[in-house]
Amino acid sequence: MSVLVIADHDLGVLSPATARVVHAVSELGPIDLLVLGHGTTDIATEAAKLAGVTKVLVADSPNTADGDSLVIERFANGYSYIVQSAGSVGKDRLPRVAAKLDIMPVTDIVEVLGPTRFIRPIYAGNALQTVTDNQAKHVLTIRASAFRAAATGNNAPIETIENAVVSAAKLIAQHRTESDTPDLATAQIVVGGGVALGSANKFQLIEQLAKKLGAAIGATRAAVDAGYAPNDWQVGQTGKIIAPDLYIAIGISGALQHLAGIQGAKKIVAINSDSEAPLVKLADVALIGDLFEIIPQLLTELDKAGVKR
Repeated sequence: MSVLVIADHDLGVLSPATARVVHAVSELGPIDLLVLGHGTTDIATEAAKLAGVTKVLVADSPNTADGDSLVIERFANGYSYIVQSAGSVGKDRLPRVAAKLDIMPVTDIVEVLGPTRFIRPIYAGNALQTVTDNQAKHVLTIRASAFRAAATGNNAPIETIENAVVSAAKLIAQHRTESDTPDLATAQIVVGGGVALGSANKFQLIEQLAKKLGAAIGATRAAVDAGYAPNDWQVGQTGKIIAPDLYIAIGISGALQHLAGIQGAKKIVAINSDSEAPLVKLADVALIGDLFEIIPQLLTELDKAGVKR
């Protein structure tokens, strides 16, 4: 059985999620990696270095969900598995592909038990479901944060595929938040802030601490809705699912929707004035007090320790 993994990339850079997806499905069969888009030579070169990749396929694509799905559908006949990360792009593309192929997709997989058995979270992450997929072909989305990245050092061949797709949609513009912080979905350290910060200006404390630690920045939905943080920082059931080595939660009480997004975190540090907050009780380490006093002290101690990023 062969596997086609669709690469995630942005601004000419291969997403770290791709290496994690490759590792997640490495036992399912030989892996070909498909890179879609325009001007993807550097991305393909980086993808070819991933261990387990047999071949990198490069296809020009209109950069729209319906156009990309048509390209993937054309490749589908040659593979038993069609796979991408369960990010916003994968969640848009692969259900379309599954519908075209008239099969049921298995989404948000956190563990691969075998060729046809997968584990995925349900009920906002409060339970895990084992799914047996006995279809002849499988369309899968993988929660990249649940898996470690594939090693590098490979030198897979790169093949350019002639492709002509006419899309009914046209990409007019992209609006993004510019940031030099690590990718939130795959970061090893995440500093998250809640609505208790009180304003976008005060939320800069979170940004200062994250920059000092080389961490990604997260936020609760309430903080995003209040305008303290951009939407792409949102962590939770309706935001990004993360699984960092360390999650520092500042002024976050711990609503169920937020907890659903951080269940994969290996260590949690909670800074909160409420010792009874759900996230404080869940945390490995809790600092009870005024965050506006604790964070400046923490920044000062990091400076004394010579931590510079």
